[in-house]
Amino acid sequence: MLSLSTSIVLIGGPLGVIGLVLGVVALLTAKRTGAGRGRAVTAVVTSALAILVSVLTAIFLAWYANHTQKCYRPDSFSQYEQCVRQQLAGT
Repeated sequence: MLSLSTSIVLIGGPLGVIGLVLGVVALLTAKRTGAGRGRAVTAVVTSALAILVSVLTAIFLAWYANHTQKCYRPDSFSQYEQCVRQQLAGT
């Protein structure tokens, strides 16, 4: 669950990978013992979601940086905001 809640800041991706591995191990253990299957499935699903959100966030940040790179040295925040709006509108 920690990986899903931190995935928006890209920390959740590596935590999600760790959670996914541990969730799969827990699933294999639950298959043998018959206990804890629900928690293991929850771990696998939330970890996969955390990885997906982290990847999508990284893609969005790269796209945003690529489209607004001309705006990174403004004199004020309002100039930055105006420049970003122009860049994202395509003008």
